[in-house]
Amino acid sequence: MGSWIWWTILGMAIVTYIPRAIPLTFLEGRELPSSIQNILRNIPFAVLGALIFPAIFFIQDNIWFGVIGAAAAFGIALLGANVMIVVLGSIAVLAVYSLFL
Repeated sequence: MGSWIWWTILGMAIVTYIPRAIPLTFLEGRELPSSIQNILRNIPFAVLGALIFPAIFFIQDNIWFGVIGAAAAFGIALLGANVMIVVLGSIAVLAVYSLFL
């Protein structure tokens, strides 16, 4: 292994550590305003949506496969079902849809 690999690993470790250490160091013992806390609580959902949405259209050559699966998941979620039920329900809908292809 060349030394450039070790420098790359060290650089990635530093770049990963700094964004985690700065807030921990400077915000320790402080309470963030409620507006900022509300924004930070919604970030995981926004990132998840940004990751999943493009994949809906590229899951197969047939674009309707992804659209029907997403619509089924969205409909089941609107009914207030558990996340596991949403996933299994969407899989079941797509299994039935694939039988008719």
